[in-house]
Amino acid sequence: MDAPAPRRTRIQREKREVILEAALDVFSTHGFRGATIDQIAEAAGMSKPNLLYYFRRKEDIHTTLMQRLLDTWLAPLREIDDVGDPLTELRGYIRRKLEMARDFPRESRLFANEILQGAPRIMPMLEGELKSLVDEKAEIIKGWMRAGKIATTDPRHLIFSIWATTQHYADFDVQVRAVLGPDRGGEGRFEDAARFLEQLFLSGLVPRR
Repeated sequence: MDAPAPRRTRIQREKREVILEAALDVFSTHGFRGATIDQIAEAAGMSKPNLLYYFRRKEDIHTTLMQRLLDTWLAPLREIDDVGDPLTELRGYIRRKLEMARDFPRESRLFANEILQGAPRIMPMLEGELKSLVDEKAEIIKGWMRAGKIATTDPRHLIFSIWATTQHYADFDVQVRAVLGPDRGGEGRFEDAARFLEQLFLSGLVPRR
């Protein structure tokens, strides 16, 4: 039987968090391939040997970040409740995804970079935990459709479309602000986006009588 891993001290935990925060900046800017241990160490304000004491490889840092990111990314989808009103549940999901685009833009870019490279380091997560959760929520949405509570559509493509439109405001934020201009490109752009996306998705899901 393997011995349990030794518990980290408070200082060790804090140092790891400093490294992970710096790595998030570096990976979200340069992608996995373009990022280096030297860049991460510089961003963390520590020497390369010191960093390697906490993480042996760049891959270990990236894997830790991606595992955390997937947990964060899936949280809004987990909150969809099968006993709630469908339009209220989906409205809440759209709002939560936009809040993530506003509050976690670096994480969104990190995830997008990994997907664009073919997801070589997170494919087991995508095919495992992510797929299982989407399958579970798709069954809830199908149940709402069978009950006549929302219009019939493809539940997985509905989820994909919500991902695409909400994450656009993180991954293409520079473009969004440039096109909206100074009058509409401030923090209010997320509320404007929420109202539009609610209208776009929810009006199309109202069942025809």
